[in-house]
Amino acid sequence: MLAGEHPSPLAGGQLNAQPGIVLCMTSPSRTADRAPNIVLITTDQHHWKAMGTRTPILQTPHLDRLAAEGVTVDRAYCPNPLCTPSRASILTGQYPSSHGAWTLGTKLDESATTVAGLLSAAGYRTSLIGKAHLQPLASVPGQTSIETPEHFRDWDLWRSFHGPFYGFDHIEITRNHADEQWVGAHYALWMQEQGLTDWPRYFRNTDGSGGRLHRWDLPAEYHYTRWTGDRTLAMIDDAVTTERPFFTWASFHDPHPPYLVPEPYASMYDPADCEPGELVPGELDQMHPWFAETQKDDPDFSRWFETPYATHGFNRQVIDKDTMRQHLAIYYGMISFIDDQVGRILDSLDQRGLTDNTLVVFTTDHGHFLGAHGLTAKGPFHYEDLIRIPFLARFPPQIPAGSATESITSLIDLAPTFLAAAGQPTPGAMQGVDQLRAWSGGAPARDHAVVENRFQPSRVHIRSYVDDRYKITIYRGDDHVEVFDLQQDPDELHNLAKDPAHADLIAHLSHRFLDAELQREASNQVRISHA
Repeated sequence: MLAGEHPSPLAGGQLNAQPGIVLCMTSPSRTADRAPNIVLITTDQHHWKAMGTRTPILQTPHLDRLAAEGVTVDRAYCPNPLCTPSRASILTGQYPSSHGAWTLGTKLDESATTVAGLLSAAGYRTSLIGKAHLQPLASVPGQTSIETPEHFRDWDLWRSFHGPFYGFDHIEITRNHADEQWVGAHYALWMQEQGLTDWPRYFRNTDGSGGRLHRWDLPAEYHYTRWTGDRTLAMIDDAVTTERPFFTWASFHDPHPPYLVPEPYASMYDPADCEPGELVPGELDQMHPWFAETQKDDPDFSRWFETPYATHGFNRQVIDKDTMRQHLAIYYGMISFIDDQVGRILDSLDQRGLTDNTLVVFTTDHGHFLGAHGLTAKGPFHYEDLIRIPFLARFPPQIPAGSATESITSLIDLAPTFLAAAGQPTPGAMQGVDQLRAWSGGAPARDHAVVENRFQPSRVHIRSYVDDRYKITIYRGDDHVEVFDLQQDPDELHNLAKDPAHADLIAHLSHRFLDAELQREASNQVRISHA
């Protein structure tokens, strides 16, 4: 434990305790002799095509290197296209409907069993650097949060608190995207320590005013992307010093909007060379009514609201193409900035002789709309742009270099896969599956993915089932259905559910969907007797 670490001041206890789980414990020294290190690198709101291997204009040489030295998982999906639910699923191996953090503004319970806590109990040094977003921006009785504005500039708190936190032995976090006013915590202290004593002037006022667009005057060496890279390297060094295997999550905040990045990344891409997606005339006529509402001058989403909290995407989304090109150029610059830090992490593993014994996974929490279907950012719109995610994995002892697989993977599979790689059992309550054999060229570990999305408890509540060819999406309390043939119609322009000729297909997919719902039930209990 590093100096100053102590239990969370809000949780009232050790956040890495794993209630109800019985494990075969291994001593740290014996684990270190055989267990691989695990490095999870994530971005935030990253379109699945936004890598140099898929979009040649993008300069991502280090992600390209990771793909060349490992596997590209072509069909990876998030379990929910929102930050908190998806990130909680990464840690718990469960769907949001099971772990309870079902949308933004909810919280993952501190007592949750997490892969970080299980690995820590098995002798791993566990750390999280960057974005957490496992708790909301406000506290209420019975649902406290450390990720709130009043806490984020409590300097005494952040100087002394580094964990444990959801099973991580050590954390360093902040909450903001770009120049948002939620900046603070460990990142702000780091800026101060680096000599940027006037750091508040680069960020918005506490009321949210004073925002910037595209070119940020904050020097790149003080940016949170650089901070996440720096502190991830420090965590690797710390684990090496203690001679323990490590699980480190490098959680980058970008390329999540606002579209803002420092030089040289702000000028790296010419907007004229960036091609955003477009709305095809008439395509939204086949979709749920709230899709078309996004294209109106004065949209009305009131019929779908039942709480005072906003639903992402429920706004007018018409943006002229020149503006979209400018946004896209900055979005790409943000990715290239992250790519440079990925390169530093990979180089660090090489220099320390750790590459051959380290499983590295790169992915994101969910996708992003870049103009396709007339949409931008995120919302209750289950096109592939939003629910499909970039995914790379490298593990030299098992994963063939330069390989690719279309074996379907979900983010809920990360926890079971990491535990299996570490030689640890998977708790029965986890709903994901071990993917390491599939990533290594073996048989698929799953034949479908399920994606949940619940903004409002009953009125904005949708769910999708995706298999090797088709996707079906249903809407709670509504007879609207969407079915796409992803092989014949990869751009998702023709909703087959509107064609009576496909009634048999819809019935077949509905049965498969229901079967998938039955399959994903999990339990902490193992039956040991007839009564």
